[in-house]
Amino acid sequence: MNILIIGAGGAGSVVVKKCAMNANIFTQIHLASKTLPKCEKIQQECQDHFGVNIGISLLDADNIADTVALINRIKPDLLINMALPYQDLNIMEACLATKTNYMDTANYEPLDVAKFEYHWQWDYQERFKAAGITAILGCGFDPGQTNIYCAYAQKNLFDEIHEIDIIDCNAGDHGQAFATNFNLEINLREVTQCGKYWEEGQWIETQPLEFRKIIDYPEVGKRASYLLYHEELESLVKHIKGLKRIRFWMTFGEEYIKHMEVLENVGMTRIDPVMHNGVEIVPIQFLKTILPEPSSLSEEYTGKTSIGCVITGIKDGQKKTKIIYNVCDHAKTHAEVQAQAVSYTTGVPPVTAAILMARGQWGQEPGVWNVEQLDPDPFMEEIARQGLPWHVRDLKSGLGELCERRKDAA
Repeated sequence: MNILIIGAGGAGSVVVKKCAMNANIFTQIHLASKTLPKCEKIQQECQDHFGVNIGISLLDADNIADTVALINRIKPDLLINMALPYQDLNIMEACLATKTNYMDTANYEPLDVAKFEYHWQWDYQERFKAAGITAILGCGFDPGQTNIYCAYAQKNLFDEIHEIDIIDCNAGDHGQAFATNFNLEINLREVTQCGKYWEEGQWIETQPLEFRKIIDYPEVGKRASYLLYHEELESLVKHIKGLKRIRFWMTFGEEYIKHMEVLENVGMTRIDPVMHNGVEIVPIQFLKTILPEPSSLSEEYTGKTSIGCVITGIKDGQKKTKIIYNVCDHAKTHAEVQAQAVSYTTGVPPVTAAILMARGQWGQEPGVWNVEQLDPDPFMEEIARQGLPWHVRDLKSGLGELCERRKDAA
């Protein structure tokens, strides 16, 4: 398979390196980014660690014509979009113009509104069908692997699924006073907007980080977790039949929350332009410039991530609760691909999906698809081989109702 990856951040570097580790499948690998030095660094690491030569190019993915020209030059079988979510639609347009298969790990988000929804990309369904090409959306870890856990549970573990709680814990320590584990703009926009969850056929909105719950994470232990809205909820509501409730929880340390609240209070998380010394800047983009690059955190990172799905439903007439999860070690991922575990868990799933496409197991039907619409079984088998083993355990019960409001907590 000839593959083109756009985006040379932490997760993008993992995609490139895992492709290089599967050079028998990915016979041509090309990386493009608007930051050429990042591409050159990854190119050298692929040569040094895996003995694989990759191609690199300078590219502004906002420019559709330039992306079309690069695709026409490279002629990839698949384009994996690891760029910013703002650029999804432009890259999809370039894929349509060149009749190239497309994959991403995060859904489209307008640059000027902190709002992410799938409808912009779902609207491409008929155009991709007509072009005879496939788009696979949201194939990171969450979204992505968590969706596939749910699809696997629906196919193999339950007769009916009633409740899903997606739980995401990073129990690692990078030694920085404040830093984000993936793109700072996306991270802070995600956390500072209102949350919501789906219950009994309707969306219920909450204030940012309003609800907190102590969750016991496999191999990590109990951690304070906060209710957020996350994009996979939107597609899982459509594709998991019989669902009555779905929520998303993520851990944050108190120091992270304190820093974030201060930054928000002083206007540093604003996404609208302001004038500074006669120059127009966007505060959150300036903040991104002065804080540590997520990919730079890898070397000193210790601890683990623990991410999974707590699922309650009916099997053979009995109510059951199970957890499907992965635990990933920061030090081990650094040793393997010079990346921290958050980047690793995001980068391995799209490579796994690309392997399935190369084998003809996924992506044979043209159109736009979320990963839970595809057969989970070959993915679950391959993802374990690629470095993200998964486990299933029985639990006594699900996570129950909402409990503590954070601002009212002692």
